[in-house]
Amino acid sequence: MSDFATLEVIKDPRGFATLWLSREDKNNAFNAQMIRELIVAIDRLGEDASLRFVLLRGRGRHFSAGADLAWMQQSAQLDFNTNLDDAHELGELMYALHRLKTPTLAVVQGAAFGGALGLISCCDMAIGTEDAQLCLSEVRIGLAPAVISPFVVKAIGERAARRYALTAERFSGARARELGLLAEVYPASELDSQVQAWIDNLLLNSPQALRATKDLLREVDDGELSPALRRYTENAIARIRVSPEGQEGLSAFLEKRRPAWQPVDKEPRP
Repeated sequence: MSDFATLEVIKDPRGFATLWLSREDKNNAFNAQMIRELIVAIDRLGEDASLRFVLLRGRGRHFSAGADLAWMQQSAQLDFNTNLDDAHELGELMYALHRLKTPTLAVVQGAAFGGALGLISCCDMAIGTEDAQLCLSEVRIGLAPAVISPFVVKAIGERAARRYALTAERFSGARARELGLLAEVYPASELDSQVQAWIDNLLLNSPQALRATKDLLREVDDGELSPALRRYTENAIARIRVSPEGQEGLSAFLEKRRPAWQPVDKEPRP
């Protein structure tokens, strides 16, 4: 996947990929080209059954400064329908990331402003540095966090979303952890080693079970406690129990050995 101008996609032979936002000279701010390339990259990653999970990261000092101001200035000169097309592209990106079958982990450092919070919110998990600076900054420039709002509200809750969307306050990585947006935060000097620890831990898990669990959690989150949802969950566990990886995992547990998908040189983290 080297045919991108604003991204890098690096696949690790152990079975995961890192999707890098790569406009370091623009603090990884996204424009129309990056949005289109992200949609294509996410679609390709979703089709790769060899991947257990995907990391989303930003090159350089910042995760992403949000929307590129030069692009926004150009958009302001365009008519409603053209802006609607741009908004549709951004919406397609957010929903593509949210619906990606492969589990996702965002890694946040430096600034994460505006639409960058949408990307983080669309990921299954996110970690970052204690001193990261996050902001729903749209109202400061006369806009609204419209397309990203459903995902941000799901990630941090309605009351917190109201506060930070209406005040455009900056908040730290530590505060983002309190809100539940980031699962864990670390000193900046420890981020890379902690990312590796997350990778090692995720690699212990069954690739098929990771995808099945993500599908299951999405259905549970989207649905009411109905007979249909009950049948869905019952079928889900029955399918995975009789799958090859389900059989291997149970056999390995009973035989007190590692399942076939686990690296031989790693121990589970407590």
